[in-house]
Amino acid sequence: MIQLGLRLHDSHKLPIENLLPRVKESGFSCVHLALRKVLENLPCTPSSLTPGYASYLKKLFERNGLDIAVLGNYLNLAHPSDEVIRNSIESYYAHIRFASLLGCGIVGTETGAPNIEYKFSEECRTDKAFSTFLKNFRPIVKCAEQYGVTIAIEPVVRHIVWSSKRCRQVLDEIGSHNLKVIFDPVNLLELDNVDRRDEVIHEAIELLAPDIAMIHLKDYIRVNEGHGLKSVGAGTGEMDYARIMSFIKKEKPYIYATLENTTVENEIYCRDTILRAYADA
Repeated sequence: MIQLGLRLHDSHKLPIENLLPRVKESGFSCVHLALRKVLENLPCTPSSLTPGYASYLKKLFERNGLDIAVLGNYLNLAHPSDEVIRNSIESYYAHIRFASLLGCGIVGTETGAPNIEYKFSEECRTDKAFSTFLKNFRPIVKCAEQYGVTIAIEPVVRHIVWSSKRCRQVLDEIGSHNLKVIFDPVNLLELDNVDRRDEVIHEAIELLAPDIAMIHLKDYIRVNEGHGLKSVGAGTGEMDYARIMSFIKKEKPYIYATLENTTVENEIYCRDTILRAYADA
């Protein structure tokens, strides 16, 4: 069976003590927790992520019967400023330590872009940008190994790790059992390849299946801006989930799968869309 959840910051804007019961009542079993976005009124500095804070949250989630599927810390690991990179790495260290205290097995991250704005440029796909990311990422993986936590990267077509092949390269070059993948099929799509969607998803599963530790699920619509696609809640766009659900059913029992880009108004519809697709697979 799939363990279905959602990004906590996509749900009701309530104090976390009031929010978690609502999420559980909506039929979810886990969440993607981004501290900066959910607990906006509390600091998220390395020094603030204390054992006491972790204990409070751990008990709160346990009381509501919810797992923290992933602790998100999505910072730019190719930022051109050395000071920003040093601070970001310290943030990853703190999140890894915090995850170990929370009983959360995964810290999730994207892979950045070599500019201040964290925006796509052709430089994202260069070997130089890739080498920069690897250099900054290696100590984070080492920290994850020390704390017994999985650090999971999320390939995104507009970032440095922009394809399943590039992601496979990261996994092979670093070679750590504590490095895994968050698989978000829509993040691998853009206007140039969306008409080959099934081929792109098939390739990703072929290359990354052994290392996929978690799934993100959303949908897309075509737009006349950005890279031509806009992310939306599952079942509200063009996405076909048959191949993904078949993969989960056959190879990833009880995997965490969290919805993205939902709204308070459609989160139940999106949940039911995925559960139907899973049942039909």
